[in-house]
Amino acid sequence: MKFLFLGDIVGKPGMSAVLQNVQRIREELDLDYVIANAENAADGSGLLPKQFDTLIDNGVDGVTLGDHIFRRKDIISSLQKSDRIVKPANYPHHAAGRRWTLIKRSGRKPLGLVSLMGRVFMKPVDCPFEAIDDVLAELGEHTDHILVDVHAEATSDKQCLARYLDGRVTAVLGTHTHVPTADTCILPGETAFQCDVGMCGPYESIIGRDIERVVHTTRTAEPCHFHVATGDVRLCGAIVEADDEGRALSIERFQERVVVQ
Repeated sequence: MKFLFLGDIVGKPGMSAVLQNVQRIREELDLDYVIANAENAADGSGLLPKQFDTLIDNGVDGVTLGDHIFRRKDIISSLQKSDRIVKPANYPHHAAGRRWTLIKRSGRKPLGLVSLMGRVFMKPVDCPFEAIDDVLAELGEHTDHILVDVHAEATSDKQCLARYLDGRVTAVLGTHTHVPTADTCILPGETAFQCDVGMCGPYESIIGRDIERVVHTTRTAEPCHFHVATGDVRLCGAIVEADDEGRALSIERFQERVVVQ
């Protein structure tokens, strides 16, 4: 199996970049699946149902979210109805959404999809270690190929979860900080790992937002709206290949500059 996990889609530039290129990239790289974190697709914060549907209709097989999951409450209907999107598994059980899902394409082995929220420097959530143990007890009966998106601020949080899951899942790939890290590796138990796969959006920015406004507020403490930037749009993520038993064979950082039309 070979899949691409695209990092946080940020605003209109990120959405346009994904929609205009995902089918081409799928064909060029001969991918079985394309998964994306889309929690910042709606003007830099949250995801709307129409955007989710458009991503699925244009070649994204599954969507993960993070701490902005309910920033646009309309997405609750998609979380309740669709099996192509997951909430963080360590969110409350009664929160809308699935704790895991099984992504399927004809003629290919299914890919299990899970999202977890970190706890260091993040809003309070339930224990991710207990949550993933519960999820794997259910999901492991259905597939050996499992992708876990760890949406967390601290690299230590992501590394701890990756080591805890080493040998139990195919890949642990991080999101949230919007900055791609240079630590792609195969852990001893044959799980692929990267602390953060980066974002799909404008890199001439401060983590996707207009530079001047962010610097102004940081220097003066005067509040202002942080517009999504538009320059140097890139698609970033990680490509993972795995054997038939779900053991990672390789992981490669993916980054491509694109012209958004």
